[in-house]
Amino acid sequence: MSDPSGTDRGGEPGKHELEVDAIETDIARTREQLAATVDELTDRLDVKSRIKGRVEQTRHDATLRVQELRARATDAEGRPTPPVIAGAVAAAALVALAVWWRTRR
Repeated sequence: MSDPSGTDRGGEPGKHELEVDAIETDIARTREQLAATVDELTDRLDVKSRIKGRVEQTRHDATLRVQELRARATDAEGRPTPPVIAGAVAAAALVALAVWWRTRR
């Protein structure tokens, strides 16, 4: 039989005390889950920091892409490769042709 303190007469924890401990543990776990959910929602709703993170990621990606293109466009000594030179000459010729054509009209 239990006394009002929640222990059996022999000094063992009673059923009531075990139920209270289980409920308190469940409440603590629920609070932790709720706190994690609130933190996640706060992060999702913080537009300014999300934009800042996106800008940083885009900048990082662009830097890597430029480095990759630069590595492809130059040889080991840093000089432009023949296809790059040919492309630059072709682009300059197209610009010159467009300017010449516009001035003739």
